[in-house]
This record gives sequence, C-alpha cells and structure tokens, in this order.
Amino acid sequence: MTSMITICDTCKRDDWVEGGSGVTSGEAFAQMVEAAASGRGDVRTRRHSCLMGCNRSCNVAIQAAGKLNYTLGEFEPTPEAAQAVVEYAALHAQSETGQVPYKTWPQEVKGHFVTRHPPLPADE
Repeated sequence: MTSMITICDTCKRDDWVEGGSGVTSGEAFAQMVEAAASGRGDVRTRRHSCLMGCNRSCNVAIQAAGKLNYTLGEFEPTPEAAQAVVEYAALHAQSETGQVPYKTWPQEVKGHFVTRHPPLPADE
C-alpha cells in the first residue's frame, strides 16, 4: 500500500526571513521531501496550503486509507529531516494498521508527532 505525505507549503518558522526569495520554510521543506520521495512506489507527496499548525511549522501529515494517520511538525527544513519523514512514511505504508513500532522510527522524527487520527470508517 502507498502512504501519502501532505506537506504544508505555507509554513513559516519563527526564524524565517523572506530575504527576497519569496520561498517559505514550508515550500523549502516540501521541495526536500519531494526530492527524498522521488522514484519511490510506496510513498507519494502532495502540497497543501496551511495545515493550521503554524506554531509548529514545518508540518506534514502521513495518511493512508484504512490506517492510523499522523500529523508531525516543528521540523527544520533540512534534507535530513525530509529523508526521515519519507522513511517514516515508508514504514507507515508497510504497516497493516499504520502503527509503526517506536524502535524503528528514524531518529529525526522522534519528538515531532503532534496528532494521531483513527482511520475513517469504511462506507457501508
């Protein structure tokens, strides 16, 4: 199964300064996550403007149908953090329920979990 990483592209960390580039912290992180996920069959990415976690930017959601879904935040937009998000999403994709054993989490995602959502009920 495939897991989706939804990346907030409007996040601006407290230390964000436009500097004329117009690139938000979220856009920079989205580019890094997309690059880390490129070519993978088990993880897809998409961008969304505002996940409403502004006090914890940069934010991502990891989702799949019928599985537990997670929101993570307070990332620095670095390639290492982006790679860790993709690695966690791949573990999520492999899991039948979406729950991933803590001991297998990439170090860079530990301490970044904000919420866990139960799967939506199946249509009857």
